[in-house]
Amino acid sequence: MDALMLARWQFAITTSYHFIFVPLSIGIGLLAAIMETLYIVKKDELYLRMARFWGKFLLISVALGVVTGIVLEFQFGLNWARFSRYVGDIFGPPLAIESWAAFFLESVFIGLWFYGWNKISAKLHLMCIWLVTLGAMLSAFWILTANAFMQAPVGYVLRNNRIELVDFPAVALNPQVQLEFWHTVFACIVTSAFFVIAVSAYHLLKKTAEFEFFRRSVLIASILGLAGIIVTMHVGHDMGVHVARTQPMKLAAAEAVWDTRTNGAESAFALIDEKARKNVLDVQIPQVLNYLIYSKAEGVVPGMNDLQKEFEGKFGAGNYIPPVTLTYWAFRAMVFSGIVMLVVLMWVLAISVHKKFDRSPLFFKALIASAVLPHISNICGWIVTEVGRQPWVVYTLMRTSDGVSLSVSAAAALVSLVTFVLIYTILIVIAGSLTLKLIVAGP
Repeated sequence: MDALMLARWQFAITTSYHFIFVPLSIGIGLLAAIMETLYIVKKDELYLRMARFWGKFLLISVALGVVTGIVLEFQFGLNWARFSRYVGDIFGPPLAIESWAAFFLESVFIGLWFYGWNKISAKLHLMCIWLVTLGAMLSAFWILTANAFMQAPVGYVLRNNRIELVDFPAVALNPQVQLEFWHTVFACIVTSAFFVIAVSAYHLLKKTAEFEFFRRSVLIASILGLAGIIVTMHVGHDMGVHVARTQPMKLAAAEAVWDTRTNGAESAFALIDEKARKNVLDVQIPQVLNYLIYSKAEGVVPGMNDLQKEFEGKFGAGNYIPPVTLTYWAFRAMVFSGIVMLVVLMWVLAISVHKKFDRSPLFFKALIASAVLPHISNICGWIVTEVGRQPWVVYTLMRTSDGVSLSVSAAAALVSLVTFVLIYTILIVIAGSLTLKLIVAGP
């Protein structure tokens, strides 16, 4: 592999590690805040114990999220120096706000919350966990603001061969970031809900003495998770409509549409030949794609072959078609995982409401295994977002190949890639062992 491909792999792998912890730091914080609020309102000590127990997992996720997140930002200056110079004027403000305001808010108040039990007033303590949750969500917003610019550039001018910021409100209010933010945050909530359900299922399987503790945990998590998956799916649909307008090549890759379609058929299953730029096999459902994009039977879905010609006319010779097979199947894995999660959450909510947790061991084992579903969906969603945008690192403005550092050799990139993978794996093992110890110990 050359330095470009190794740099791309490094960023993809470290981002995937990072996004194991980010959803939990957002969602678990919200769950703990809700549980502590119920304690304040109902004066029920069980809710207080729930907030303290689940809050321990919040600390682990925040700590690992910080460590893995710092490495991502360093990569901009190391592996992606030309990209950083090109977009630095845009990336600087949101990332600075994220570091100095949002992250500061989260990190300060998580310390006050964790060490403030019985040392500050109950209401002040409750305020701390809500501020932690707000800080985590604000951090996500500003990071996604930078990412949204890569997907749909706004509020800039090109000057001296670099992008310069001229309209900060336009960047912060980019329609792309509005959709990305809500889609990501509610996906984080769903991820945390499944974590709580899985841990609770473990204890219910073991028939510990804390039946009511974990029943209520499942009830709160399933309510929040069900609301989260519904909103995630709704916003995801809106994102698909938005992408159809702003990045038609990404949509065409996600649906394996090589030649422009007028029947709006949705591809249910396809065998793709990327070299021949066609599908060897394509099982289609007529008109479904038109309804998803245009909310009606009529409509034109541009194909990748036609878009390739259009892009060559605008931007010169080159391959503007992203890796289709990966984008296509990642999109389907994301959607399928989402549908399964919706069914599971509806089922678990019905059971927890009626207190019918006398189930077979297989049922609880299935709930434990279901914790992996949101992570599959999250990673596949980012694959569609980032891989589907290729060959652009900033859509229509800068190709990925033009953003990599010229001074970083393939050997250096390989060494750093292997080093980070080893370090991150060690961190995952440490975090996993700590998490497992907390889970087994229980409340």
